[in-house]
Amino acid sequence: MTTHRIYSTSFASVYPLYVAKAERKGRTKAEVDEIIGWLTGCSPEALADHLAKNTSFQDFLAQAPRMNPARSSITGVVCGVRVEDIHDPTMRDIRYLDKLVDELAKGKPMAKILRS
Repeated sequence: MTTHRIYSTSFASVYPLYVAKAERKGRTKAEVDEIIGWLTGCSPEALADHLAKNTSFQDFLAQAPRMNPARSSITGVVCGVRVEDIHDPTMRDIRYLDKLVDELAKGKPMAKILRS
């Protein structure tokens, strides 16, 4: 079975797209970083290090210090697929991040996005 090409794509190439999407809707890079930190447990320094090293998306998630256990409360549709129905854990985590950035761009308050 072949893996999806997003797995080998560098996280550094996708990150600016997340930031641009948020900024187009009046949100900030800091909020995107906060979402990434909430989901992965990555500190700002660790995130910067992964971006500088061009870590693949799959390795970025695999090397995350602590994936947030509350991420399973993220539900909804991303790219026409319900995130809670995705069986592959790596793809599900990628879609969780996509969903969180979508919620940010739609103007949801950070407290709701971070499920607090």
